[in-house]
Amino acid sequence: MKLWSILGNSQKLDGGAMFGNAPRAMWAKWSAPDEQNRIELACRALLASPLAGKTVLFETGIGAFFEPKLRERYGVVEDQHVLVQSLAAAGFAPEDVDVVVLSHLHFDHAGGLLAPWKEGEAPKLLFPNATYVVGREHYERALNPHPRDRASFIPELPGLLEATGRLELVDGEYSRTLGKTVRFHYSDGHTPGLMLAEIVGPDQVDGETHGGVVFCADLIPGRPWVHVPITMGYDRNAELLIDEKKAFLADKLRRNVHLFFTHDPQCALAQVTQDDKGKFGTTHEVAELQARALGA
Repeated sequence: MKLWSILGNSQKLDGGAMFGNAPRAMWAKWSAPDEQNRIELACRALLASPLAGKTVLFETGIGAFFEPKLRERYGVVEDQHVLVQSLAAAGFAPEDVDVVVLSHLHFDHAGGLLAPWKEGEAPKLLFPNATYVVGREHYERALNPHPRDRASFIPELPGLLEATGRLELVDGEYSRTLGKTVRFHYSDGHTPGLMLAEIVGPDQVDGETHGGVVFCADLIPGRPWVHVPITMGYDRNAELLIDEKKAFLADKLRRNVHLFFTHDPQCALAQVTQDDKGKFGTTHEVAELQARALGA
């Protein structure tokens, strides 16, 4: 099995919103803001093939589904569908993708499922052969969002997914589609039922798997958020997220599971470290993956 990091459309969002209650003097050292206080963010997907005999895409980024006014409001940089271009550069087309795994359905993680915006045309899905794997709890949130996060969802998307007849809602650690090759962890601090997909590693130690890769989604958007106290203003429960992140990182450190970042502009993959004071960090940082073997 090989892994590719697949860049989608990039964003520029307010740095204060992305770093919650951290002061600008601190976060500006990690992510330099522009004159509008915005920082650069990637929307990076992970492609694995063959995984359970399938070509599997973990998330799709924000895509190009927004009309121009909303594209500007949400800081989407490119007007073309960058994810499709990046897939092509890796040798794949949307038709080649057998499974799309979605940590959650906020538009910056699921918008790339849709074809680029065209005036007068209704939204349509781009992956005609894919099974869509989503956590059940979060899917129910998408159907009935809270006023606080309603704007983060694409209203038409659940109906489009259901209409394919290829939507699998997952409740536990494993899905029917991917079996024991992908293990799911869950978090509620950012959004209810956020589903974190771990590609199971090749090593077994005392009955546990070691050496895999986990898609960190919005639990840990990039390297600065590995520091446990750092959260986003977009998180629904910062204290819960901090507790979840601490346990998550301790587990991945113990089992040597690499972290895959979706929003970090410079880093796709890294290993977890912890110093003698208990502070988590990263090492062996990798900017992009090009047909990288799992465990390499």
